[in-house]
Amino acid sequence: MSSPAEIVEELIKNNKVVIFSKSYCPYCTATKDLFKQLGVTVVVIELDERQDGAAIQDYLLTKTGQRTVPNVFVAQKHIGGNDKVQAANKDGTLQKLLA
Repeated sequence: MSSPAEIVEELIKNNKVVIFSKSYCPYCTATKDLFKQLGVTVVVIELDERQDGAAIQDYLLTKTGQRTVPNVFVAQKHIGGNDKVQAANKDGTLQKLLA
């Protein structure tokens, strides 16, 4: 069984976009919708639907200093939450990372 740290690091390393999310969170939905509109394939980890979700969220806090969801990584770079992702989309930063 992989540790929360191993799960997170593997996901970030092996996928262009990873969204750590909660299924009921409106900010998470807004982030997922943005990537859908951009036509980008993402890996979504719904923390509230996993037994190890709380442990993964604890590790993300240690790794990024962010406890809230969504917690988004693009091209192995931590972007942050919905506000930061939307801002990165508006200013073109997101497109550069996705290219």
